[in-house]
Amino acid sequence: MEKTFPKLTNPDSTPAAEALYEFLWSMKGKGILAGQQEFPSDQNHGEELRYIKEVTGQEPAILGLDYIGNDFDGVNKRAKAWHDRGGIVSICWHWGIPPYGLGYLSSKESVDLEELLTPGTELNKGFIANMDLTAAALKELQAEDVPVLWRPFHEFDGTWFWWGKGGSSAFIRLWRAMYDRYVHFHGLNNLIWVLGYAGEKGEGYYPGDDCVDIFGVDCYSEGVHEDLYRWVLTQTDKKMPLCHHENGPIPEPGLLQEKGIDWGWFLTWHTIHIHEQNSRSYLNYVYNHPYVITLKGLQEKRAR
Repeated sequence: MEKTFPKLTNPDSTPAAEALYEFLWSMKGKGILAGQQEFPSDQNHGEELRYIKEVTGQEPAILGLDYIGNDFDGVNKRAKAWHDRGGIVSICWHWGIPPYGLGYLSSKESVDLEELLTPGTELNKGFIANMDLTAAALKELQAEDVPVLWRPFHEFDGTWFWWGKGGSSAFIRLWRAMYDRYVHFHGLNNLIWVLGYAGEKGEGYYPGDDCVDIFGVDCYSEGVHEDLYRWVLTQTDKKMPLCHHENGPIPEPGLLQEKGIDWGWFLTWHTIHIHEQNSRSYLNYVYNHPYVITLKGLQEKRAR
């Protein structure tokens, strides 16, 4: 009898998005996907991938990208190339404050969230215009049949990004506004919605089972973060894949197995996090561990 898996929240999801989601479900308890975030700089694109290949002979299964600075063309080009190689694409967005902010520093500024979320205000119009600009980029990937692990408003339970500075109620309204705009207005059906906690254990931020497909945490300290894993499980009764979607030191795969901590993937951040927080010998150990699924392993598993 063919095994069935839970469906994505968007009933009109593309077959490619559904297939990716089913694959993530099918791998629960069987391995952790290796992921790497790229450094968003023109001169360094691909540097992390080259380094990992040099040190380990392997490549990550997931490539993390960022629409920071509105680099839509560049990100989409690299996302399509990675997908064509059989890899999985994850995209976040360091969204500068609406309507005109760009870049990391702007994403850490403040904005009047009540005004932003009030229909008809100038700030609300700017908020929608920003969303629509990014939606257009995501539509280009949908046209190329590229499913995306879409992780907007990441680390929302922290207080460092504008979308996390208004508390849980404002965040939930932000998340649901984007979900509604992207799914029901723009018809973006290639997205798998990934809810990204900051590891602050912020209670009351969960926006609802009808608009979340995967969730997990960012954490940059050493360890497998069993406490965060167990805590995330308490935020909803809905069963879904969990992920460690930003890390510095990579969680030790053998210990993950031993403790039954079923992170679906890890995603190591760029620059010092891959180069200095993981030694070359440890990186080689991780990427060649039988529990870790690299690009080659991913290609083999999805070909079966």
